[in-house]
This record gives sequence, structure tokens and C-alpha cells, in this order.
Amino acid sequence: MKQFNLEFIDGRTLPVGTFYCIGRNYANHAKEMGATIPKEPLIFTKSSQALVNNNSVVKLPDYSKNVHHEVEIVLSIKKDCYNVELTEAEDYIDGIGIGIDLTLRDIQSKLKETGKPWEIAKSFYGSAPVSELLYYQKIKQKDYNFNLHVNDHLRQAGNTNNMLFDFKYLISFLSKKFFLRAGDCIFTGTPEGVSEIKKGDTAQANLESHVQLNVKFE
Repeated sequence: MKQFNLEFIDGRTLPVGTFYCIGRNYANHAKEMGATIPKEPLIFTKSSQALVNNNSVVKLPDYSKNVHHEVEIVLSIKKDCYNVELTEAEDYIDGIGIGIDLTLRDIQSKLKETGKPWEIAKSFYGSAPVSELLYYQKIKQKDYNFNLHVNDHLRQAGNTNNMLFDFKYLISFLSKKFFLRAGDCIFTGTPEGVSEIKKGDTAQANLESHVQLNVKFE
């Protein structure tokens, strides 16, 4: 059976759990999508088989004609938790890295029009490339810059100062709805600038100078 493992910068690995993804967590991205700005976190999930590790090749699905990149900071959960208070939320962060939420935009649009769930457009095999993770407590900062280059051209750039819901709020909110387990991850939202990925493209996502994610698309 294929095992999907998170990789840490020091060589540690950990079986990945559920990806909890936050939609419209940057106001300018919500605006570019013609969507309303949410009053509480908008949640969707990806399963463990969505994970792609650094320096991998991602095969884009043939049944979509419009695949979009969404660069996001990714957090991993350190230990099982439920109903976490805001003041304790950071204690449950194990790793931090950078990832790309791949979205089948044409499929997603059709699903939205008919009021159906997004899983086919969001949780397909290989839809969650994630870098090696750094230990959060070792590099904890007030805010983080991050960006995405496609074929060496800057596509997206963001700073966590612009998040509608910060790391602590997201962990506390999720833990009041779900029992979070060690190895679960949070895709914390994407800034504006999402656009199409095509076969043959290469992408480099950066979390400041801390860590880089490199993937190629076929």
C-alpha cells in the first residue's frame, strides 16, 4: 500500500492525515474570484492521497482543461486535539511549510453552478504539493512573506498580515468542529494572482528564505 508521508527538513517523516483547506482567507483573492468575503473560515478538505512531496512531478488530470495554482502556507498538527482555546492554539502546530492547492477551475465552476460539493475539483490525486516542513517553534515570526513563481515568472505573492483569519484562529475554529489528529494539515489560504498551470510548467513556491517547493507538471 502506498504511504503518503509529510517530510520534515531534518529527515523526519510522518503519515499525513486530512488536509483542511481555508477558502477566501485573503480578501483580494475573494475579490478576484468575484466571491463574497466570508465572516468565518470557509472549509473544504483534501484526503491524504492528494499529497505530493518536494521535487516531484505532478500529472495533471486529463478531464480538466483549466487547472489553477493557489500558493499557501501549510501547517501540520503536532498532537491530537479537540476544542482548543485560542490562547493555546499555537502549541498544537508541529511544522510549517509552503504548498500549492491545485484546483480544477472548470470542474469547480460546474459543481458550484449545480450546488454540488467541490471534492472532484479540489481533492484529486496529486492536488496538494507540499514542501519539507520546518519546526514552527524554531522559526515562529509575527508574519511571513511567501510567493510562487511559474517558469521563473512571479505569479503570486502574499503576507500573512493580510489573512482574514490567522493561524491561531484557524486551529481553534477547526478543533471546535473536528477532532484534529497528529499529521493533519491546514492549507491556510491563498493571496490574489491565481492562474492557470499547464503541462510542461515548473513551479517554485517560497516561504521567505526558509524553505522552497519545486514541482513540475506533466
